Amino acid sequence: MSRPLYQAKAEFFKTLGHPARIRVLELLSEREHAVAEMLPEVGIEAANLSQQLAVLRRAGLVVTRKEGSTVYYSLTSPHVAELLRVARQILTGVLTGQIELLDDLRAPAGSAGPPPPT
Repeated sequence: MSRPLYQAKAEFFKTLGHPARIRVLELLSEREHAVAEMLPEVGIEAANLSQQLAVLRRAGLVVTRKEGSTVYYSLTSPHVAELLRVARQILTGVLTGQIELLDDLRAPAGSAGPPPPT
């Protein structure tokens, strides 16, 4: 018996649950990158980057190609880049709502809400 779809989705989102992996996917959304190009952009040690890339590879989100001694990574699907764009839109909406709430909280007492009718 196969596992339910919601469990597979949860595992998929767990794979995305690391800041370095998200950064790698963002970089690869632009174009393919060699590992050496990603190191300064991701800001982690080479061994840690290799581990994160291996996780993404096992999950089927990235593929590699080798040119000489250089390994290049790319996304397996443009849908990954689309997912990151949608996540950014959702996060923007959530944070916008929080900023509006924060502005209301910072307003002097009694000034929140619409002005009284005259």
